[in-house]
Amino acid sequence: MSATEHPLGSNSPVGPDSPNSSAGPIDSDGPDPGSENDPRAAPVDRDHGEAAARGVRQLTADRFSIADSIGGVRGLVESVAPGLVFVVLFVLTRELTPALIASVAVAVVATIARLIGRTPVTQAVGGLAGVAIGAVWAWRSGEASDFFAWGLLVNAGFAVGVLASILLRWPVVGVLVALLTGQDQRWRTDHTLRRRYTRASWLWFGAFAARLAVQVPLYLQAEAGWLGTARLVMGLPLWALVLWITWLWVRPRGAAVAR
Repeated sequence: MSATEHPLGSNSPVGPDSPNSSAGPIDSDGPDPGSENDPRAAPVDRDHGEAAARGVRQLTADRFSIADSIGGVRGLVESVAPGLVFVVLFVLTRELTPALIASVAVAVVATIARLIGRTPVTQAVGGLAGVAIGAVWAWRSGEASDFFAWGLLVNAGFAVGVLASILLRWPVVGVLVALLTGQDQRWRTDHTLRRRYTRASWLWFGAFAARLAVQVPLYLQAEAGWLGTARLVMGLPLWALVLWITWLWVRPRGAAVAR
């Protein structure tokens, strides 16, 4: 995975069914939010968006798509390939420079491919920037584990942000659901909805905290190979699982399950 992990991934699981909710359920007669027939979803579906928001649009989908939750096949390759190449080469050769050059080259190729294909480059450029930052830090320090330092900082930032939203009683999941469905934030006055969104936001915080709990010790011990493996496993696969569970809790027909 690239140094910038897609936490919130993209496009990074929602619509409550409470009759008292001002946000209200999603109209089942219209196109599925996030589908190619939904005009609101088109810009995001064509451009998988920022890594931190990968799969989030799945929150309002009638059916959960694992592929969409991780940004599709292309998004998966662009996110995983640079980090995977770095880990494999470094473990095999124990040489830092070739691994850094190869990982950056993969990210550059992904960006050029999008430019040539005239497709949105937001995700590819974001991944390239993260890889470049990690490569510079690792090259300057001579420590392979520093290649992943930027990703750890990003995860810490997301964890703090989600925790702050919970403590301020503006759980991030509820805010995102309202934004994706085009509703206002009056859901905060519905105790059932706010409790549901708060629980889902705690799940997100737990995912970011779990990454840090596993990966920070490996970083401090300079275990670059194991750290890279942990980031790959706890990257998109973990995020897709978190989005799926969130979707089960907050989707219109599944809201009753969350009670």
